[in-house]
Amino acid sequence: MPSNLQTTQTLLNQVAGFADDIKSFRDVVEDRLSEQSLRLDALDRKDLARPRLARAVETASPHRKAMRAYLRSGSEDGLHALGLEQKALSSAVNADGGYLIDPATSQTVSTVLNGASSIRSIANVVTVEASAYDVLIDHSEMGAGWQVETGSASETATPQIDRISIALNELSAHPKVSQRLLDDSAFDLEAWLADRISDRFARAENAAFVIGDGVDEPTGFLTAPAVAEDSWSWGSLGYVPTGEAGGFPSSNPSDALIDLVYTLGARYRRNAVFVMNSTTAGVIRKFKDADGRYLWTETVIEGQPPRLFGYPVTIAEEMPDIGAGADAVAFGDFRAGYTIAERPDLRILRDPYSAQPHVLFYASKRVGGGVSDFAAIKLLRFAST
Repeated sequence: MPSNLQTTQTLLNQVAGFADDIKSFRDVVEDRLSEQSLRLDALDRKDLARPRLARAVETASPHRKAMRAYLRSGSEDGLHALGLEQKALSSAVNADGGYLIDPATSQTVSTVLNGASSIRSIANVVTVEASAYDVLIDHSEMGAGWQVETGSASETATPQIDRISIALNELSAHPKVSQRLLDDSAFDLEAWLADRISDRFARAENAAFVIGDGVDEPTGFLTAPAVAEDSWSWGSLGYVPTGEAGGFPSSNPSDALIDLVYTLGARYRRNAVFVMNSTTAGVIRKFKDADGRYLWTETVIEGQPPRLFGYPVTIAEEMPDIGAGADAVAFGDFRAGYTIAERPDLRILRDPYSAQPHVLFYASKRVGGGVSDFAAIKLLRFAST
């Protein structure tokens, strides 16, 4: 019996020793955690004391950090390390080099362009890696006929394929900013740069897509030859006259628009849109039917365009005003009728010398455009015939 008591006492002493060891270990862990918490609090206070954008720079991706350093100070080390340098920016100019804009800024510019450039929003936009984009168009009908069981098959017409080549031209913007502003860490340089580039690109693009002459810029759809619909042939756009030079007829003016709609082939009408400028829209907006209801309908859904005869209306300020002989209204399936080709990259050069004490930024991209289906777009000409 005494032996059992001694064994029990020994076990109790060992358990008590283990408890003391556990308490000591817990005390050490708690001390270490307390020290770590104090250290993190100190780091947080130091981080909060710095400007917000300065903190963002440190947590950004290496690509964005390298681009910020290049834009602010011209430092190329980060870009070289990431392999982002792009030599031979232009084949026509012996440029020193160029750098791809970081993906976030490039995406911001693209988003603004898609929203602001009205023709881009309704046209067919393709991305290419070459200097030109070729479109193959079958603009004729393949022959067909009924066959007698025992008769010989007769030859049918063969479809014709046309190749339309859309050259890519360089579009550039040259925003500048003072060195003092660049030195200000609170200045959101990337947002400013994206805003300036997208604003310049959007205005230049839309003008070229409508009235560009094709010389070092896209070819606008209004630059294509236009002939009366009765004489239309491939390679030109057909137009419908209003019946009165310089305006709509005083009687039933909307009939000219109806003629325009049904001049377009049925297969294009389902995706067709009207294109006009604000001045022309202001005139058409007042047209009413026999019951006094406006033909133009505004939508209550944000981002949705107004409609005319049920078709969307796109406002492009580069379209001509109503005038004698002016093609002031276009109607068609621009997704089929007009193609925009562009390279996916957006490049930038930093020039601290040409505009001192400002730093000049040279942003460029390559884009082209042209009519890809001459049957998909029709024009309303303000002429008697």
